[in-house]
Amino acid sequence: MTVENPRRALAVVFGIVFIDLLGFGILIPVIPLYALSFGASEFVGSLLIASYSAMQFLAAPFLGRLSDTRGRRPVLLVSLTGSVVAWTLFGLAGSLVVLFLARMLAGAMGGNIATAQAYIADITPPEDRAKGLGLLGAAFGLGFVFGPALGGFFASETVLSVARDVLPAVVPVSEFTLPSFAAAVITAANLLLAFVVLPESRPPEERDDVPVQERESRLQQLRDALTTEGLGALVVSFFLVSFAFSALESQFIFLTNDQYGYGATENALLLTYFGVVIAVVQGGLVGPLTERFGEYRLAIVGAAIQVVTLAAVPFAPRLAPLVPNVGRLLPVGPTVPAAIVALFVVVTPLATGNALTNVSLNTLVSRAASADDQGGAFGLTQSAGSLARTFGPALAGALYTGIAFWSPFVAGGLLMIPIVVLLSTVDRSTLTEG
Repeated sequence: MTVENPRRALAVVFGIVFIDLLGFGILIPVIPLYALSFGASEFVGSLLIASYSAMQFLAAPFLGRLSDTRGRRPVLLVSLTGSVVAWTLFGLAGSLVVLFLARMLAGAMGGNIATAQAYIADITPPEDRAKGLGLLGAAFGLGFVFGPALGGFFASETVLSVARDVLPAVVPVSEFTLPSFAAAVITAANLLLAFVVLPESRPPEERDDVPVQERESRLQQLRDALTTEGLGALVVSFFLVSFAFSALESQFIFLTNDQYGYGATENALLLTYFGVVIAVVQGGLVGPLTERFGEYRLAIVGAAIQVVTLAAVPFAPRLAPLVPNVGRLLPVGPTVPAAIVALFVVVTPLATGNALTNVSLNTLVSRAASADDQGGAFGLTQSAGSLARTFGPALAGALYTGIAFWSPFVAGGLLMIPIVVLLSTVDRSTLTEG
């Protein structure tokens, strides 16, 4: 650990990852509808969503190894530069092909998370490493909460009207392009911040020159984890949770567009609400509930909640007659349609169940690993999640277009059932629960 002020460096990395994810989150409510605007089907739009995670999974090990030999700082700076190019190209895309190329470039640059994790490992002692990596996870969460809200802001008609008056005529302004340019500007500011204040954590004399072929691949690490007693069932459970939830994430905007006529701004508000619920549960409820019931039970309860609520999402409008007539929810403002209230009734426990399961599974994976393998344990869950978010949206898009609008959500709910079964096979004596 050679950084003079590790706490400051940790705060800087937190800020870099947060702003990086903020730029990514801005486009979450935009991407599916952007693809549809080029005449793409929901399946092709789902492939566009999945392309980011696929490239991230492939690029993360390469960028991580490159940072071992070339240093963390230059890799982070180059990846941020690439993200600026990707999001700018995304806004200028005149065809679906360019949209895919920009999205894939952004995914490859998003592989810098492996470098950020390595940076934290450099500047924190082993006993504090899990906390540092947990802080990185918090940056992820905050980026996903505030990113969609900003995306909705930049896609709103008021902001678009101002942009059309202020920006040169050569700049294309729409509900899809303006959030893309905003993500590029935010990432550029992030690049400037990193260039000015981020120190190198790995000086030349400490850099690793081990040949690439001598290192274990992420797939090999996953295979090894699957054969490890206790850990295998937890990693598979995490993969299934991520796979099922990616079906919701990738098809939710298509669904709300079809059922409610929602565009980028309305979907941004829904996704922001979803993220806030997850943040509140993770930040305020998980701790007390864990002390009372333990992570193992919370993981099972969270999965059980999602069995029902994931499957119920596409049928929310049919639940409207069961919702009490709330009229105006506030003294002023528009009346909220019963179908929308029913949707909130479904997604609130869904977000709660997802938060309970994700946090609990991460903690159980951490407890199944030794003190020296905490970083590797978190890397395993990230690898499993990346794979799930690569294949999950593609399958969900095929179900949405090939079978029925409700099929990917029902399939996602059904995937939660094996999680309950798998967790029942875990040897709980190896886990120290509260």
